[in-house]
Amino acid sequence: MNDRATPPAGRIAGSRLLARWLLGAEWRSHPARAVVAIATIALGVALGYAVQLINSAAFNEFSAAARSLSGQADLQVRGAQPTFDETWYPRLAREPGVALASPVLDLDVTVPGETAALKVLGIDVFRASRIAPELIGVPSAQRPLDSLSSDAIFLSPAAQTWLKAAPGAHVALRSGTSTLEFRVAGGIVRTRPGQRIAIMDIAAAQWRFNLQGKVSRVDLQLERGMDRESFKRRLQARLGNQLVVAETRDDENRTDRLSRAYRINMNVLALVALFTGAFLVFSTQALAVVRRRSQFAMLRVVGVTRAQLLRQILMEGALLGVIGSVLGLALGYALSSIALRFFGSDLGGGYFPGVQPHVSFEPVATTVFLALGIGVSVLGSLVPALEAARARPAAALKAGSEEGALAKLATPWPALGCIAVALVLTLLPPLFDVPVLGYLAVALLLIGGIALMPRCTAIVFTALSQWRAKRRTNAAATLALARLANAPGQASIAMGGVLSSFALIVAMAIMVASFRVSVDEWLTHLLSADLYVRVTPNGDTGSLAPAEQAALAAVPGIKTAAFTRTSHLTLDPARPAIALLAREIDANDPGATLQMTGPVLPMSSVHEGETPIWVSEAMVDLYGYRLGERVRLSVGAHESNFVVAGVWRDYVRQTGAIQLRLADYRRLTGDTGATDVAVSIQRGTSVNEVIAGLRKLPFGPALEFAQPGEIRAKTLTIFDRSFAVTYLLEAVAIVSGLFGVAATFSAQTLARAREFGMLRHVGVTRRQVLAILAAEGGMLTALGIAVGFVLGWAISLILVFVVNPQSFHWSMSMHIPWSVLGTVAAVMLVASCATAVVAGRKAISLDAVRAVKEDW
Repeated sequence: MNDRATPPAGRIAGSRLLARWLLGAEWRSHPARAVVAIATIALGVALGYAVQLINSAAFNEFSAAARSLSGQADLQVRGAQPTFDETWYPRLAREPGVALASPVLDLDVTVPGETAALKVLGIDVFRASRIAPELIGVPSAQRPLDSLSSDAIFLSPAAQTWLKAAPGAHVALRSGTSTLEFRVAGGIVRTRPGQRIAIMDIAAAQWRFNLQGKVSRVDLQLERGMDRESFKRRLQARLGNQLVVAETRDDENRTDRLSRAYRINMNVLALVALFTGAFLVFSTQALAVVRRRSQFAMLRVVGVTRAQLLRQILMEGALLGVIGSVLGLALGYALSSIALRFFGSDLGGGYFPGVQPHVSFEPVATTVFLALGIGVSVLGSLVPALEAARARPAAALKAGSEEGALAKLATPWPALGCIAVALVLTLLPPLFDVPVLGYLAVALLLIGGIALMPRCTAIVFTALSQWRAKRRTNAAATLALARLANAPGQASIAMGGVLSSFALIVAMAIMVASFRVSVDEWLTHLLSADLYVRVTPNGDTGSLAPAEQAALAAVPGIKTAAFTRTSHLTLDPARPAIALLAREIDANDPGATLQMTGPVLPMSSVHEGETPIWVSEAMVDLYGYRLGERVRLSVGAHESNFVVAGVWRDYVRQTGAIQLRLADYRRLTGDTGATDVAVSIQRGTSVNEVIAGLRKLPFGPALEFAQPGEIRAKTLTIFDRSFAVTYLLEAVAIVSGLFGVAATFSAQTLARAREFGMLRHVGVTRRQVLAILAAEGGMLTALGIAVGFVLGWAISLILVFVVNPQSFHWSMSMHIPWSVLGTVAAVMLVASCATAVVAGRKAISLDAVRAVKEDW
């Protein structure tokens, strides 16, 4: 019994030797195919792994920086608006269960001449030293009271380097249209690398930045033994909607929600190359199995079992995945390090400002991408391995049985099932605010489309063969059509590389073009003025007072000056704050100012005591706002009634935005400032003349100017930088597709040496054989491009109308970049024909008699 249960050691050693011999022989005879499959797997793993490492490092560093700003606080009480009345501070400090309360004024201060803002924290040093001891300024021994001085500011090392201001130097900051000078009194006890922050006395910050009696938050430290969650619920119930009780982890949740869609989309796009690699592994293994069909049959005859044969083929595929994955992990780590060093941490997304992350080894991510690379390789080998193991040796030994091995691929029902499931998934909502089902629908649609190719190939080329048979045609075209019509399985494998790569190229190109054109049209509609003036190119402390607004509007040459006030509003502590935009809107025709997505509510439907607001598409998805809905918002000192009068398109703020009339905002808040101005110029006056007049104003040096064309060009440049990785992936898909076509055609052509030898015997010349191969390659590629375009267009519909709205909460119109797709199609067509001819030269160079003798 033991002898039967335990194989002899010699048999095991012999099996291993046979496996190594078969693998070595295959790789020596066709090294190019293995190299292409390994390279594609490596590239897919590298891109996905690099994106994951970059975003993970940036998110972890950003979260650590956010935690450092909270210190040891258990809870934070924030206002629904950026600041709230400081009289809440003593009330919170006396709340039962609160051991310590520390007020904070948190400002993003405008820095003249810089594109980024400086975070300034106004603190009560005596309170903050007990809650956040690391965020305390370190004054010099000669001036110990600088912590309370109105002109002193303490900078982190990164801020000192950025502003080129060592202790003792002076820095300029903006308050309104005025420039304030501060003396750098020293550094901060401890901050994160790259964290640009400044610390000053809260009373001084309130006075210098004209925010008397205002605070941004109150940090609370609870008494020992106090249940944080129950205390938080009770306190929030008493405070109502004017104030929001949050925890430190809520900052991380907000950042995670803000960047989640971007991170997941980048990872999914990076895995496109990995999917292409999986198909190349399938193509490589399928062709190898078909070509070695008689060899496997002979092994079965001499005693190799089906299980051994199955393991052998799966091991060959897994080895491709192991090598490709290991190389990909190394390449991905190197790419992430280079990207963080030279290009920053956000890959164009802009979600992690002010951090300097460093790549570190992540065991979980490494294991996942290693498993993905190996997994797709094994899956790509599974179907060919099962067919080889199930084949009957007697039938497999006969010549010409290769097409029968691929007959099962022509079954359409699994493909139709994948497509049907994909259509159902597109109708389902996202999971956890992520379009997981949409991406799954894309994968199933692509798999289903590729799986339909054998049946599609047979139908198309059979019809063409019959049509050409009725006409007098040259022999090369007739033979090429006959071959494609009678061997659809092998033809489909050759076409699959073209199909998958071109379909993904089409889908991504249409998605990016649709987004870019939609953004361009949105900007054209939005930028209707002749000149745009800003006080705060960065930060939130710059604004125009009413007298300054009047002086600006009176500058000669200005026809109208439409003012805007930008602020923020927190509706949910677990979500990022939404933008609150107050501007001059015609309530009867909001579409003149905003790009509306549907009907608007007539002013006759607005009840007395209600204020009309217009919400972005993100507000519909995230907060459930609908046309005509009545809501209560904390705009100003008290809650007020609002009604949703319309939904508008916003490609800037995926977290949501609300617009209301400037007069309504000023009535509710008492805030008469303005941050932006849209200037219309009188006929006959040039923009430069108006700009010169504006610069002569007393506050002219504080103004920033931009014309519509400049804003549009800058926005589209940022767009292209944000989608740089997408463009890279399109290039990867093109290169992978061309390599796949080259490897597949080369393998098929070399495998048909006996066929070409027979043709030579019956009088077909070498030139005619090459013409047959060129015709086959051209027709196969043309069909692959045609079907790939249809499949890519269908995938782009999912990306444009399902994935993007669920990810970023905005809609777009459909646009197809015909010139780009036509160029790529032409390149792939020429490359396929050339590859077929080059590979054919080697095949027909064999002696015709020897090639025919091989058909035993």
